[in-house]
Amino acid sequence: VIPCVVSQWSVWSGCAEPCKTTYRVRRRHIIQEPRNGGEACPALEERAGCVEYWTQQGTECKQSLIPALITTGGFGKARKKRAAADGNERAGYCVEFQLMAITPGCLHSHHSYTHWMQYLREGHTVCVECQHPALDSRSLHCSGDGSGSKKNQLLHWQAVGNPQCKGTWKRIRQLDTCSCPSVHSFLFI
Repeated sequence: VIPCVVSQWSVWSGCAEPCKTTYRVRRRHIIQEPRNGGEACPALEERAGCVEYWTQQGTECKQSLIPALITTGGFGKARKKRAAADGNERAGYCVEFQLMAITPGCLHSHHSYTHWMQYLREGHTVCVECQHPALDSRSLHCSGDGSGSKKNQLLHWQAVGNPQCKGTWKRIRQLDTCSCPSVHSFLFI
């Protein structure tokens, strides 16, 4: 009995398309085919979600085309600890939004890392922090933060970890620091 043997995974590819929520790919290949009833080969390709905010020509994507990717503000505490050693990043900022529409998928998340989504409610004001590394060094803002949008323009957001949790919001204002309660504090990815 000879089982299947596969190579190590390749490095992740770039995003399939710029300026939209899409995917990246990694692959491995078969080194030895299974024989005589040996164990079958595992998957040879994996995909993961990703967003590329710059075109192949090096220009920034239009903000309105891209949903803001957000996660719970608690993730930022761990991110700040990891980044503290460097210290030369620009200080971040916060943007307040009014939630306008939320998909039902936000309420139907059963994983522990998605419990924060149940606090999203239409009409509520939320704060989303832009900090390193989501803070782009070229544009000095986070993608999806609504900078450059028209007053009352509906902007799109999507929760990281649950593609069924997304919606629209309106940008209220930009602040140097966030002042929302922790259940309404989020982080740009």
